[in-house]
Amino acid sequence: MQNNMQKPKKPKNSVTKTTAQILKDNICTLFNLLNLIIAVALALVGAWSNILFFLIIALNTVIGIAQEIKAKKLIEKLSLLSMPSVTIIKDGKEVDILPDETEKGDILLLKSGNMICADSVLQSGYAEVNEAILTGESEPVVKHPGDKLLSGSTMIAGKCTAEVICDNEDSYANKIVDEVKKAKSSKSELIQSMRRVTKFTGFIIIPVGIIMFIQALLVRENLLYDSVVSTSAALLGMLPKGLVLLISIGLAAGVIKLSKKNVLVQDLFSLENLAHCDMLCLDKTGTITEGKMQVESVIPLGDTDQELIRKLMNTYVQHTSDNNSTFYALKDHFTAGESFSVKSTIPFSSERKWSSITLSDGRAMVMGAYEKIGRGAMPDHLKKEAENGKRVIVIGMTDEITGNSVDPNNVTLLAALILTDPIRKNAKQTIKYFYDQGVAVKVISGDDPVTVSAVAQRAGIANAHMAIDMTGVKDEDIAKIAAKYTVFGRVSPNQKKLLVSEMQKSGLNVAMTGDGVNDLLAMKQANCSIAVGQGSDAARQTAQLVLLDSDFSVLKDVISEGRRVINNITKSAGVFFIKTIYSVLISILCIFLNTEFPFIPLQITLIDAVIEGFPAFLMSFEQNDKKIKGKFLNNALRSAMPNALAILISYIVLFVISLGTGIDKSQVSLIIYLTVGAVSLLGVVKASMPFNKFRLFLTAASIIGFTAAIALFPSFLHLPSPEPENIPVLAGIIILGLVVTLVLDIPMMIKLRKDRSSV
Repeated sequence: MQNNMQKPKKPKNSVTKTTAQILKDNICTLFNLLNLIIAVALALVGAWSNILFFLIIALNTVIGIAQEIKAKKLIEKLSLLSMPSVTIIKDGKEVDILPDETEKGDILLLKSGNMICADSVLQSGYAEVNEAILTGESEPVVKHPGDKLLSGSTMIAGKCTAEVICDNEDSYANKIVDEVKKAKSSKSELIQSMRRVTKFTGFIIIPVGIIMFIQALLVRENLLYDSVVSTSAALLGMLPKGLVLLISIGLAAGVIKLSKKNVLVQDLFSLENLAHCDMLCLDKTGTITEGKMQVESVIPLGDTDQELIRKLMNTYVQHTSDNNSTFYALKDHFTAGESFSVKSTIPFSSERKWSSITLSDGRAMVMGAYEKIGRGAMPDHLKKEAENGKRVIVIGMTDEITGNSVDPNNVTLLAALILTDPIRKNAKQTIKYFYDQGVAVKVISGDDPVTVSAVAQRAGIANAHMAIDMTGVKDEDIAKIAAKYTVFGRVSPNQKKLLVSEMQKSGLNVAMTGDGVNDLLAMKQANCSIAVGQGSDAARQTAQLVLLDSDFSVLKDVISEGRRVINNITKSAGVFFIKTIYSVLISILCIFLNTEFPFIPLQITLIDAVIEGFPAFLMSFEQNDKKIKGKFLNNALRSAMPNALAILISYIVLFVISLGTGIDKSQVSLIIYLTVGAVSLLGVVKASMPFNKFRLFLTAASIIGFTAAIALFPSFLHLPSPEPENIPVLAGIIILGLVVTLVLDIPMMIKLRKDRSSV
């Protein structure tokens, strides 16, 4: 048959949002709706200068949309490189198409590693299928001609043709992959935190706004203009308007940066998920090693004829349907030559850990792990090869195999094949980076634990000598084993999943790398799943992150980008939430005191732009890969609370003073506004510490910008000049606000110092 490669088309079911969805998600938000209602209310009473805030909202939204669309285009471009193709037989030729393009009646050509993209019926050949994603059962299912192959299941061994029995538009495979990705996205701490903030704000802002407006208009009998302006300022202060957009812009910027390193981020929040991980589980082959196996030597066992070994291996590579890295190494070493005629074959599977070919005379050659087909302990000379990090495979002869098992007592071993797989050049540096960042590393592999341990030690993995053979380990013992050992060998697919699950139960956030169908269950279980580009179709489709160049070292950049976003946004959120908290508290106080909110929207907008937006936006791009401690929302609120409470206390003290001294209402507003500015700028200082040149510049620019705006445009901001007799009160209230902030911050500073000393 000839192979006819077609140029890949854009997939129908993209991994990204559509442009319409991006527009909808950025424009149609509760925050934007509330801002629009406030803007309309201000427009109706002619308070045009106070609507300036809405221009900033619109600009932020446009920037967010543009950044996300740019990230979408890059993701789609990389997705085409990662998109698996499906081979169909058409007019006697093999044609590669996208899974979405399969139609009823197409004849699929399937082999090990392929995800079955459409419901079909097996026509010819042999297949072992993993239906765990459909049924939850990890045991492979053997399929024969006439059996149904379900979309969403995965070929783990064999080669066959199958006829598609339904159109692929609503294939179960696509639904499974989408559900896995949605499940990971839904675990995003940033999303969940902002939903809680949105829910709280939406719950409180409407009743507070209605009460404040009615009080102003009907109880205090203010003009409609003044009632709308005062109420609008209170409500605007409660909304952390730029924070949601800042999160999406930060994540999109990370995706764009990583795409240049050929990392496919299948959803924005994958960055966050990996950044939170403190346990990285690696496969050996293709991750720590290059995944390019080669036969180093063939060692006869006993008086075996070398020519017989070569003829048997020639037969194997010509007739087996295997397509893993070991097979290709054997195929390169044992070139075309004389071979036996073959009656049947059983391909390799990660469950069995052996494969076989049955000759026409009834004898069978079996090849696999020594502990599966050998008798007694592995000979010392072979064990030494394994201890040096090499893969040892033995071949032997037995009676014709029936069923799915081999009795080692009936196998006569002929030879051992020694295969090597070089360690990646940058493996040591990458592993060291993980340890420096507080990420522990374990290795979970289907290979001999002695071999895996040797490779792990050469790669610099700590405690790599703590290795265990998982053959025969009971499920109930895995919890104890998961914590004790670093290297796990001869691990079955279900054991991989259980190991990840037990680590999670102990409070760890686990990232799992994989390249084969035997990794799917563990990848689905993990907090973050990573596939290498040279891996199986199913692994690439299911994973949140795909390393298209199969370069393990770029995980450093992924962790760094995720931590940059979370750490910087947490810092910025602490400044954003100052205004939200004091606006809620002062609004409630104003309702009880039956007085108006002390600011107008235009004044709130200046704080939004100069104190919150400007430093936060630029700071979000700064490198910051420190280990994430605590929860995003808790950290942000804990940072904001001292400043917000200091502002509330300052306002209460000022209100009491004004009652006794008769300070004019406009002077009260000026004094508390300048206090709010000073205390909020102290929040910027706190977020910028420890200082470097960049953060010092941002802090200075915010202080100068806010001060200059007040000095140069007081009439535009509706700020009166301070009366000379009130200057001592002004200075005293500002000092009070700053001192209270610092005093309330002492417990947090002590905690930060303890955290730093413990690192």
